[in-house]
Amino acid sequence: MKFLKTHIIKLCFLSSAVSLTSCALKSIPSEYSTVKIDNVDTGNLGNGKILIYNGAGFLHAVDNTARLNIWINNKSLGQIRPKEYLVIDLPKGKYEFTALHIDMVNMRSKHQVEVDENTKVINIEPTITSNRLTVTNVLPKNFDKYVYRPERN
Repeated sequence: MKFLKTHIIKLCFLSSAVSLTSCALKSIPSEYSTVKIDNVDTGNLGNGKILIYNGAGFLHAVDNTARLNIWINNKSLGQIRPKEYLVIDLPKGKYEFTALHIDMVNMRSKHQVEVDENTKVINIEPTITSNRLTVTNVLPKNFDKYVYRPERN
């Protein structure tokens, strides 16, 4: 009986570990140059300088489904993980943002965004059935807990 109980515990641990790591989305390299700003504030954004952040909720972060690979007009922006942000320069115009996260299956969505001189902040986050993109022009709550996205390959 003790032997069976030990194996059941091991099997449960192994299946939990596999399910939590199987949803991990591999990072893609960015084709965009990011802009470093020492003191990020909405006052020094706009006129093409746009902050993009991953506003994933707690539940997506816990089960490792919050990583987002993003493309703008089919050009890779790379991966943004939960509580990460980056700043890029985009000229005025219309753009198609594509976001991908994995939650057992690929959750891909396309979003049309018109960038003008007033576009400052974009929130991209995974949802239970897709992804959501919102031009907020406001920094997220607890922005001090966000980190600038490190360079990844």
